[in-house]
Amino acid sequence: MEGFVRIASAVPHVHIGNVKANVGEHIKMMKMAAEKNAKVVVFPELSLTGYTCADLFFQKTLLDEVILGLSELCANCPEGLVVTVGAPIRTTGGNVSGTLTMPGLDSYVSGAAPGLYNCAVVLTGAGIAGIVPKTYLPNTSEFYEKRWFESGPVLSVGRHATPEILKTTQNSDKGEVPFGSLIFRSRDGVSFGIELCEDLWSPLPPSTVLSLAGADVILNLSASNELIAKREYRRELVSQQSARCLCGYVYVSAGKNESTTDLVFSGHCLTASCGRIIKENENYIDDDYLITGDIDIDGIRADRLKSSSFRDAALLNSRLTENTVTVSLPDEISLALQDSEKPQINIHRHPFIPENDELRKMRCAQIFDLQANALVKRLNVTGGKLVVGISGGLDSTLALLAACKAMDIMGLPRTNILGVTMPCFGTTDRTHNNAWELMEKLGVTAKEVNIKNAVRVHLQDIGHDESDHSVTYENAQARERTQILMDLANDFGGIVLGTGDLSEIALGWCTYNADHMSMYGVNSGVPKTLVRWVVKTASDLPEFIDARAVLLDILDTPISPELLPPDKDGNILQQTEDLVGPYELHDFFLYYAIRYGYRPEKIFGLACIAFEGAYDEGTIRKWLVNFYRRFFTQQFKRSCMPDGVKIGSIALSPRGDFRMPSDAESAAWYSAVQ
Repeated sequence: MEGFVRIASAVPHVHIGNVKANVGEHIKMMKMAAEKNAKVVVFPELSLTGYTCADLFFQKTLLDEVILGLSELCANCPEGLVVTVGAPIRTTGGNVSGTLTMPGLDSYVSGAAPGLYNCAVVLTGAGIAGIVPKTYLPNTSEFYEKRWFESGPVLSVGRHATPEILKTTQNSDKGEVPFGSLIFRSRDGVSFGIELCEDLWSPLPPSTVLSLAGADVILNLSASNELIAKREYRRELVSQQSARCLCGYVYVSAGKNESTTDLVFSGHCLTASCGRIIKENENYIDDDYLITGDIDIDGIRADRLKSSSFRDAALLNSRLTENTVTVSLPDEISLALQDSEKPQINIHRHPFIPENDELRKMRCAQIFDLQANALVKRLNVTGGKLVVGISGGLDSTLALLAACKAMDIMGLPRTNILGVTMPCFGTTDRTHNNAWELMEKLGVTAKEVNIKNAVRVHLQDIGHDESDHSVTYENAQARERTQILMDLANDFGGIVLGTGDLSEIALGWCTYNADHMSMYGVNSGVPKTLVRWVVKTASDLPEFIDARAVLLDILDTPISPELLPPDKDGNILQQTEDLVGPYELHDFFLYYAIRYGYRPEKIFGLACIAFEGAYDEGTIRKWLVNFYRRFFTQQFKRSCMPDGVKIGSIALSPRGDFRMPSDAESAAWYSAVQ
């Protein structure tokens, strides 16, 4: 599986002021990172010396040891590993060159004002690839960085160096190293930028500019002391910046052995991507550990490809981004995982459903409110009456509950809803009884129209044998039901409320011009796997307490269109998932195919990991092929689907989120998974 970059966050046991000891700790963790197949390892801010050295930063002995230490790290760097360490780098001033010249491991920078810089040094086994100075230096409360360091040139166009000068690479005849605002690009095109600690807390973080200039991932070398509630704030800051910049973000902070005098450091490490925390250390106060996390570069680029505002921001801020220079790295850093190796990310089986119980309940309550209030808007225009077909299944139940909530919001009686149950050949006693009980308990106007005779007459009219249980037999029932609902809506003075969900729309699992059609699709943004949980959440609301028992039984009923006769015991014989495939698989496929535009091979690999032990690879492949077949061939149904409320990041309305030709060819997708 490709498209991931594994990055290690390393918090060594720091020896304050003892560079030689710190180099040993770094080498140990570099080897650990390589053993875990990491391609990049990130250390904390000023990790080679310790962040809290204070006036020791003015000691030539310490600064000379840093240069020797960097040389030793290069010599001991495992093959194929990119290492980012924190170090103080001093400058000589003179001509502005923007480069670090190191003849004989000289320790002076000739590309900035005379002084000392708090830097991130990027190195490989081939040498130092580049050096990035910290931009924003905290100088309040417990921080005194301006006492020792100069502010770096990251956002100051031409202040210390020009783009032309910065383009000098370490491979030049002079052996110079790029110094300043840099983006590091691997041989396979993965790129990362760097900022240091306080940079992230500023109004305009360098990571914003670096992301707009093309960095896929931001590395933050930090030494953030711990305070009550600061960990939570830091987590939100990292998460939000990764979301705003549509990037991966790796934050590595100094460990507890950095603690001295009045400060305590915690070793907080975070890996995030596009707003989601991928990895975080568990201990509140931590030290001497290494964790790895995989960042999905394909997902980042998919989000950026869709975001017009991201592209516009890059264009509008071109004056800032033009001062950022790309440095080529000698190796590839994206992972090519073996079959036995899994990406180090949390792959949810049910990506639409929050794993946390409280979050799931809150999300479902919000979805239900969105549905009801969207329906209120439509009813304000069309009049306050609705007609809903009630089958005793989950989808029609959710639609009816949303309709009741809408009436409650509008202060209208629930009798303004006409619930219609239309039993036919496949209707079982269980679903029929549940449909009636649900309507009665919710207090809506209820009506039954048995359509058996009407369907029989229709089948006779078109010359179809009733014993032939083909798609004609099934669809004749579905279209008869829709005709009745439409005509009753005229008679009742209302509109027909559609009950089809997002998963059915994706698969085209609806009869064209039957359940495919309505005046408003209240469930059209809710995937099948989530419908159950929204109904469960609604069943706990006080306004639906009288219907709770029947709602729980509906939740326990197998999913079925009930278009074929039941078995000899009167139980449901036709189960949807036996025909179209498990909805949990299809919702998984839908999420990654539409949200990120992943290749089928990657979706297949992720599904095999997520559903390990539930489905074998052959089963997953079978239903993935079926997903693509149905998704492509059934687009014509989506091209003329009714209005419906958008719920989440995935929607298939042709008027908004997803526009696709009805006759697109799917050969490339088929060949990738068959």
